Amino acid sequence: MSVGTQNLYSLGMEDHDRLNKELGGGIPPGSIVLIEGDYGAGKSAMSQRFTYGLCEEGYSVTMLSTELEIGGFLDQMNSLSYDMVDHILQERCLFLHADIGDTNTLTGGEDDSDRKDLLKRLMEAEVMWSTDVIIVDTFDSILRNDPKFEALVRQNEERQAALEIIGFFRDLISQGKVIVLTVDPSTLDESAIGPFRSIADVFLELEMVEVGNDVRRQISVKRFAGMGEQVGDTVGYSVRSDTGIVIESRSVA
Repeated sequence: MSVGTQNLYSLGMEDHDRLNKELGGGIPPGSIVLIEGDYGAGKSAMSQRFTYGLCEEGYSVTMLSTELEIGGFLDQMNSLSYDMVDHILQERCLFLHADIGDTNTLTGGEDDSDRKDLLKRLMEAEVMWSTDVIIVDTFDSILRNDPKFEALVRQNEERQAALEIIGFFRDLISQGKVIVLTVDPSTLDESAIGPFRSIADVFLELEMVEVGNDVRRQISVKRFAGMGEQVGDTVGYSVRSDTGIVIESRSVA
């Protein structure tokens, strides 16, 4: 292990899978990590693997889910053999559920004032950002359901909306924190997601590739700034019940 890897946020579980090794020994401090993938590509499973491995290594992690509440999160983690109960009880992991509600539907009258200004509320939730690593699964759901962001999108000012959030993220990572965002790119316009791709220090794309009659998953490494050891261009993997993430052959051809 080189000197540089000593400072990385190790994803741990070296005896369980090879994910940390395949990603160069961990995530550099002060990084924004973007994990993209279409529906079913494995974004949640990957973010759950990150959460468990980081907690096992002794880091504090905030996991914000737009889909799962705490019971569902613990059940899902248990099904992957990632037992989070102790990490939650010992406050190594702060689990939060983002109640985005049905804000895709624009309503008139009093209901408009009740629409949650999600991004503003998140940025003001200091406890959420107090941990070493903050993981948001899925970030696109928050963007799409935030009325201010949505209004700017309607005015073709997506970049302006993104830059305000990015400025907030930059302040956090300047403290050495790591922010992990999962995004389904099919749900956002290119101009909305582009700024986040541009500023991501680590950009991983989860893909499903047809090989004969099989569909295989792979991590396509688009960018990895500050890597420890060499990181490959693609890493094959699968998600198995009772095992979690399993690293397969690098080649999916």
